[in-house]
Amino acid sequence: MASPMATRTARTTHTMNIDPPVSEPSARVQGPETGVAGVPLLRLLQLSSPSLPIGAFAYSQGLEQAVELHWAFDEASVGHWILGLLSHGLGRLDLPVLIRLHQAFANEDLAAVRRWNQFLFASRGSSELQAEDRHLGGALARVLSSLGVVAASDWIAEPCATHAAMFALGAVHWNIQATAMAAGYAFAWTEAQVGAATRLCPLGQQAAQRILTRALPIIDGVVGEAFLLADDDVGASAPAHAIASALHETLYSRLCRS
Repeated sequence: MASPMATRTARTTHTMNIDPPVSEPSARVQGPETGVAGVPLLRLLQLSSPSLPIGAFAYSQGLEQAVELHWAFDEASVGHWILGLLSHGLGRLDLPVLIRLHQAFANEDLAAVRRWNQFLFASRGSSELQAEDRHLGGALARVLSSLGVVAASDWIAEPCATHAAMFALGAVHWNIQATAMAAGYAFAWTEAQVGAATRLCPLGQQAAQRILTRALPIIDGVVGEAFLLADDDVGASAPAHAIASALHETLYSRLCRS
């Protein structure tokens, strides 16, 4: 009969013999040599980032007044406000104009650029909304100019440079396709609105993410529809949005500039 020590030794030897072999380097998953996402996509993320130094966080586009009036006060009402504007405002006005600006910049048609830029600026429903667009457009022009987009320098002093025009200019310069550009722009707008809502009313982070999640298929839909609109059909009417923004001009205590 084998001794206990001999048995333990045999078991140890047996266990060591069945250890799995170390994987050879050739068995590892190999990735592409030139990167995964591509620089245009990364540039789009940069353009859409809330950390872009243009001051977008300071604006609510009338949402603060809507909260003050109790038009938007919880997840359901805030979602109704934001997603309604996304569908019937941004999707019918900003996105189709953005797409036309992208095409005009790509064709170096400065007359068309200025025409659509002026159209979008004139479509704002209040002086605050115009001031916001002017501020964001000028700030983005300065950022783009500092990043080597030479054409943006001409827009820094432009009194009516819109955010959409400068966004389109950056997209064309960095070879971002129009569809991706429009989706990024719409998501950035929605994220900014949800961010403002979390600061203005009792809306937790989980609720904010649920609203963003509900927005995703809407963004996908309005981007597709924006490409189908004829020039004469571009435009939006959002009376409550304009009223809230106009009333916000005289709101006594406020966190946001619009």
